[in-house]
Amino acid sequence: MVKETIVDGFNNAPHRSLYHALGLTKEELERPLIGIVSSHNEIVPGHMNIDKIVEAVKIGVAMAGGTPIVFPAIAVCDGIAMGHTGMKYSLITRDIIADSTEAMVLAHGFDGLVMVPNCDKNVPGLLMAAARVNIPTIFVSGGPMLAGHVNGRKSSLSSMFEAVGAYAAGKLDDDGLRVCEENTCPTCGSCSGMYTANSMNCLTEALGMGLSGNGTIPAVYSARIELAKHAGMQIMELVRRGIKARDIMTEAAIRNALATDMALGCSTNSMLHLPAIANECGVEFNLDMANEISERVPNLCHLAPAGPTYMEDLNEAGGVYAVLHELAEIGLLDTSVMTCTGKKLGENIKNAVNRDETVIRPTSNPYSKTGGIAVLRGNLAPDGCVVKRSAVAPEMLVHKGPAKVFDSEEEAIAAIYAGKIVKGDVVVIRYEGPAGGPGMREMLSPTSAIAGMGLDRDVALITDGRFSGATRGACIGHISPEAVRGGLIAYVKDGDIISINIPEYSISLEVPDDEIESRRKSTEIKVKTDIKGALARYAAAVSSADKGAIINEYKG
Repeated sequence: MVKETIVDGFNNAPHRSLYHALGLTKEELERPLIGIVSSHNEIVPGHMNIDKIVEAVKIGVAMAGGTPIVFPAIAVCDGIAMGHTGMKYSLITRDIIADSTEAMVLAHGFDGLVMVPNCDKNVPGLLMAAARVNIPTIFVSGGPMLAGHVNGRKSSLSSMFEAVGAYAAGKLDDDGLRVCEENTCPTCGSCSGMYTANSMNCLTEALGMGLSGNGTIPAVYSARIELAKHAGMQIMELVRRGIKARDIMTEAAIRNALATDMALGCSTNSMLHLPAIANECGVEFNLDMANEISERVPNLCHLAPAGPTYMEDLNEAGGVYAVLHELAEIGLLDTSVMTCTGKKLGENIKNAVNRDETVIRPTSNPYSKTGGIAVLRGNLAPDGCVVKRSAVAPEMLVHKGPAKVFDSEEEAIAAIYAGKIVKGDVVVIRYEGPAGGPGMREMLSPTSAIAGMGLDRDVALITDGRFSGATRGACIGHISPEAVRGGLIAYVKDGDIISINIPEYSISLEVPDDEIESRRKSTEIKVKTDIKGALARYAAAVSSADKGAIINEYKG
């Protein structure tokens, strides 16, 4: 692309003059130009080391005969944005990242790309961009954080949020809270459990867009620098062979990623991001695919918050490739798909070994015979909703209880801390969807408060918003249609009985049809009128959660 449109010929002399202004030599311009998308910043812990990763990628590209050129991508720290207005801006950055990267790539005509993301919306945003521009592309993330150590036990960010709930319930004093605060997040990197960032970095491997270790090698390990150099070298092979992003991210690869999602017990946010990525690839993604694949794919991992293991443990156990090998052994993956290694998936994983069956259970002894995520339907969510069932206590897989209804996250948190939520309740948080929020805030604060107060085995929570990958318990998000677009969740009242049956994929409001119809006629939908700027544009354009909260539907 570069040689034809920007560098060669007398008509491109002005372009060459500007490259010379950058200090690029004639020799560098004769090599493939490789864009390195750097997500480095000094506010997101998962991104503070990315400058080191980028420098290693540049070395790899140069070693293999390319000319590396760096440009930036933004990222929001969901943990820092959690529980306030800032969280409204998290999901929208996925599309800002995709749009701005598309603009930079197509305006400057790169021959190949190395994407260097790490945290929650940054990874899917760059995967979406890779599909759009469809040139040779490889990913290498910043890597996960090491687990914290509090009172002799490993911990992670979800533990910290739950500590706040314990403090509010009088179960933890000031000193105890301070010890948690100072020891939970000990290094740079994406937070150490199977939260959204690590989920998406692992699924990038499963998609074939990242080398082995992309999702699991800790940020502070030197092996992460070596991985970055190898990614820089490998992009040159992809350019040489003309292997493009959509040659890798095929329908079969996306189904492989969804199967891996089920085995790993990934964040429910993957059920927003995989549909959005599929849309950019021109691949149809129906939420019912999740249940169809879940029925066949066992859940093999219980990483935090579902269990006591962390990303460093998964890495030591053999990483994502070991999980893929387990699934392939019983025919649950399409191993013929192309990957960024230039080889088929089957070749990549044939020698992978599960080195710790307490971290990655074999398929003969799974945590459950079904996958980690379930999509529920019923009158309350005719278009679907999502739960991370691998993080739900067995006694909460089937639950029926009275609704306690709140029109915002803040109202719900206040009620939880005030002791107004009791055993058996179903907390309903509405007007937090993609358009209604707007921005579909993650709700780690209320779910962690419930868990920290010891109610996670007794209380369910449902919302048209979404949950952090750090959430555990019977927390059901992405209720579609959302309240602001006339979904039934807008008409639920305190005391209504809500029935949840996760094994049977159902969720229902037990209110007679004539009463529901009466409420629809008499209840006014609450539309926020005080939003402006990026949030206003997003609210007007965004799809429902079951479509992946996408902005632009792929037209081929």
